[in-house]
Amino acid sequence: MNRGEIAEGLRGGMLMSLSTSPFAILFGALAVDNGISVAEAALMSTTIYAGASQLVGIELFGSQVAAWLIVFSIFAVNFRHLLYSAAVSRLIPHFTPGQKILAFFLLIDPQFAEVARRADAGKTITFGWYLAFALAIYVPWIIFSVVGAAFGSLIGDPQVWAIDVLLPVYFLGITAGFRRKPGFYPVAATAFIVSIAAYFLVGSPWHVSIGAAFGVLVGALLPLPPPDAAKPAEAGH
Repeated sequence: MNRGEIAEGLRGGMLMSLSTSPFAILFGALAVDNGISVAEAALMSTTIYAGASQLVGIELFGSQVAAWLIVFSIFAVNFRHLLYSAAVSRLIPHFTPGQKILAFFLLIDPQFAEVARRADAGKTITFGWYLAFALAIYVPWIIFSVVGAAFGSLIGDPQVWAIDVLLPVYFLGITAGFRRKPGFYPVAATAFIVSIAAYFLVGSPWHVSIGAAFGVLVGALLPLPPPDAAKPAEAGH
C-alpha cells in the first residue's frame, strides 16, 4: 500500500469524523435512554454502523415491536446503501472479493460522497486510501458511541441543545455537495417532495426509501448529459 495515500485517507477521514462523532454521542445517549446497555450500544455501532438506522432501531426496541419489523425497518432506512454499492462497484473492479466485502461494509454516506468526489477528480480509488479513510471514521464512531452511552445522561434532553437536528443538517450538507451534477435539481426535488408525502401517507422510516426510489427513477429517465458536462466541478475552476 502507498503510504502517501494511506496518510491522505487518514487525514480526510479524521476531518470527517469531527462531523460524525456528535451523532455517535447522540446515539449512545438515546440508546441508554431506551434501555440498551453500554455494551449493547457499542455492539450495535460495531455491527450495523449506520447512524440513521441505529436511531430507528433503538426507537423500535423501546416500542416492544416484533423483531422482524425492526430488521425490516432498518433495511428500509439502509436501502440507499444498495444504490451506493452499485455506484461504487464500478470504481473498484481492482479490489479483491475480500476487499470489496470490507469496502461495502464500511460504505456509509460520507465514504460514498468522498469516493464519488475522488473519482470525479480523476483519481484512482485505491484500497489503501479507501480503508484508511473509512477506519478513521469507523473507529471514532464506536468510541464516541460508548462515550455517549456512558455519559449521555449529562447531556439531558437533546432537543434543548438542538442535537436532534444534526442528522438532517448533516445529510443536507452531503447532498448539497452533488449540486453541480447534471440532473441534481430535478432528482433532489422529486426525492424531497415524494419523501414528505410518503411520511404523511405511509410513515417513518419508509418515506426515506420511497423518496430515494422516486429520485432514482427520475434520474434514470433523464437524458444523458453531453460529454463536456460530465465533470461540472472541473468546469468551475
